[in-house]
Amino acid sequence: MSGVGIIGAIIIGILAGWIAEQIMKRNHGLLTNLIVGVIGSFLGAFVASMLGINFGGFIGSLVISTVGAILLLALLGLIKKR
Repeated sequence: MSGVGIIGAIIIGILAGWIAEQIMKRNHGLLTNLIVGVIGSFLGAFVASMLGINFGGFIGSLVISTVGAILLLALLGLIKKR
């Protein structure tokens, strides 16, 4: 999440967590959405850098964070089933 600042990172984290929650058909609260979104942003940024995908700004960070949050929720779902 380069270039968005701490407040922007929090907003992106909440939005990414909420979008991932809607896509994965889960029901969490605001704090859980923030945590999932922020952790998902790190996961998404890691995967994007490994694939050579460059992103920047609010929209790019939101997309990468959302993809990371979806991956995180999918991984947590797999672990939870066991």
